[in-house]
Amino acid sequence: MPTRAVEAASHLQAFVLSGVVTVLALRAYLEATNYPQLGGGGLHIAHVLWGGLLLAVGLGIPLVFLGEWPRTAGAVVGGVGFGLFIDEVGKFVTTGTDYFYAPAAAIIYVAFALLVLLTQAVRGRTGRSRLTSAERTANALDMVLSGLPAGLTDRRRADVRRLVRGAGPATEAAMEQLLDTVPRREPSPARFWQRAADRFRHLAVWATRQRWLVWLVVVYLVVEPVLIMVAVLLDGVTGELDQEREWGAVVGVTATALVTAVLSLRAAWLLRPNRPEAFRFFKLALLVNLLFGQVFNFTVNQFGAVAVVALDLALLGVVTAEHRRLRRAADRGDHPPR
Repeated sequence: MPTRAVEAASHLQAFVLSGVVTVLALRAYLEATNYPQLGGGGLHIAHVLWGGLLLAVGLGIPLVFLGEWPRTAGAVVGGVGFGLFIDEVGKFVTTGTDYFYAPAAAIIYVAFALLVLLTQAVRGRTGRSRLTSAERTANALDMVLSGLPAGLTDRRRADVRRLVRGAGPATEAAMEQLLDTVPRREPSPARFWQRAADRFRHLAVWATRQRWLVWLVVVYLVVEPVLIMVAVLLDGVTGELDQEREWGAVVGVTATALVTAVLSLRAAWLLRPNRPEAFRFFKLALLVNLLFGQVFNFTVNQFGAVAVVALDLALLGVVTAEHRRLRRAADRGDHPPR
């Protein structure tokens, strides 16, 4: 059986993020420039070709070079290539090669949603606690050998020691001897995007601890799906739905809103007697909306649904943090403040 990589989920995450950014940046650029075409004389060099080229480059980088950086670079370059490729999916699912095919946005969303689910599944199976002792040792050796040319930072050395902890005295002693042969390297200065990411993480942690924000999220989760159903009913009464071409997607949005409304109302009912269970239902409502409702939303609203997805992800972060806090408090037998 192949050895699992402890940092596999990080590489998949880099692949997904670079792909998502590529699609959004490309769509924004094409909209701003009125969809220019590269070519002439009956030729059109579609960006799906550049996507295939970058996918090949992304695959080739870790095949040619050793180490962590080539794997990360391959994931990012491959993600950009995948974004260029999947952006043109509308051309390849329609007989008229229609780039503006309405469900194409939903297909792109589903592709990345599945990749996110795959990343989470891989993260659950490649954590240090899930790897065998032999797999942890193999990953530690890979880290050490990859650091031979340029050296290893103290943080990387600590990662190696954690991986081989519990593998046996002989293995731990041999790893220490191997680490002694690797030059020591000072960590690189934090880049601006790393500092920005750290500030964002601190802000996110602060936000999830604000009680007023948690309750604002609760109110939104209860009211929002109800408002969607009311809006659809009003459009039906006023006749605006008669102009809608994607009836299946409208029905899907309405059905998902109904399910999330039921889940959110059930969660609100449980807030007083069982708050941990209430936030589990809120989390479930958000997941239903993200995994199903937004598929239809992208079909109806195209890439205008991106803002809604971003909001839902932020809400999911707040709800998940509160659910974890309540579970920890329940495990300790505490009564968390309301």
